[in-house]
Amino acid sequence: MRQMLRIGYLLNTYPQPSVTFVRREIRALEEQGISVLRFAMRSDRDALVDPTDLEEYDRTELILKLGAFSLVTNAFCCALQHPGRFYGAFSMAMRMGRRGGGRLRHLIYLVEAAYLARRANDLELDHIHAHFGTNPAAVASLMKQLGGPSYSFTVHGPEEFDSPVALSLNEKIARSAFAVAISSHGRSQLFRWADYEDWPKLHVVHCGIDPALFPLPSAMPETEELRLVNIGRFAEQKGQLLLPEAVAIARSMGARVHVTLVGDGPMRPQIEAAIARHGVADAFTLTGWLDEQGVRSALADAHALVLPSFAEGLPMVVMEAMAAGRAVIATYIAGNPELILNGTTGWLVPAGDPQALAQAMVTAHQTSVADLTAMGGAGRARVLTRHDINQEAAKLASLFQKAIGS
Repeated sequence: MRQMLRIGYLLNTYPQPSVTFVRREIRALEEQGISVLRFAMRSDRDALVDPTDLEEYDRTELILKLGAFSLVTNAFCCALQHPGRFYGAFSMAMRMGRRGGGRLRHLIYLVEAAYLARRANDLELDHIHAHFGTNPAAVASLMKQLGGPSYSFTVHGPEEFDSPVALSLNEKIARSAFAVAISSHGRSQLFRWADYEDWPKLHVVHCGIDPALFPLPSAMPETEELRLVNIGRFAEQKGQLLLPEAVAIARSMGARVHVTLVGDGPMRPQIEAAIARHGVADAFTLTGWLDEQGVRSALADAHALVLPSFAEGLPMVVMEAMAAGRAVIATYIAGNPELILNGTTGWLVPAGDPQALAQAMVTAHQTSVADLTAMGGAGRARVLTRHDINQEAAKLASLFQKAIGS
């Protein structure tokens, strides 16, 4: 009798640089003896720079790579073999489509779900776990209706909380074995949209870091200027567009500040224009995307991480910065206050306030290297206690086991 759990992981785009936390979670589960098969709708192969992501690409089954003809043919066969199930899934897709996203899009999800259901049964998967409560959770829910195994999903935010009705979040939770939030704040938002009887299904499993990748922190740079690093996709919710103004204000208050922006994205032209408009080009370096070693090097060269986000879940980059022994300047939003202790491991400021952000930069600039090092040490101890990927994966494995056994 087979003893090893066989779990399918489902994402929209995988691997990609912004979801390395999923890769860590998968590998931690495998270390605990769980067999994980990766499924994704697509992957941007050309954007991958990290060797481990390239390894993951080779291990991931890309559903849309099969082509429309093969997927539609499979769905047609599913409808002929199981007309009742298929009609139920079709009705469900149309209902979800009316709420948001469109019926055509949900027909595509239905076709993807039919393929996933067949593959899950052929591979004898015990359970499917989707990351993000958007289309991966929709496909998983439809897959279950089509006769596939039980499913669960992790909600990260903020996207899911922007459109909970349009995303049919309530129905996805109701049909799931369980749902996971990455912070207590996130679970509180799920409480808002789940039926009360489904509250026991809602759990907190943090995104985790691998302590082995973060040995004792390197020494803080001994420089007169404050070196800050921002890591992430250049998108509206991340708030990088405020940084040039905040740096200009901090400079006017006598602080010498330099910011390294690691990442890329649709807001890059606007960020570059803001840097030029505020006359702070000499205070910024844009590196583009870096691999994990490059990110760790960027953190080592900085005194602190700066993250002026308008909306978040609980950012992985905050955990990585704290594990690297660096203080964090971030905004009072979502799960940030659950991890960052204002004045102890960094500074929390109101979102969207460049003056407050600048004042935090000035305060950090005036803080001695010894005190910054102490703040970084306090942050490291806190994140290693709360976000060890092995501990968090064990929580998830226990939930999988209970779901399969129920």
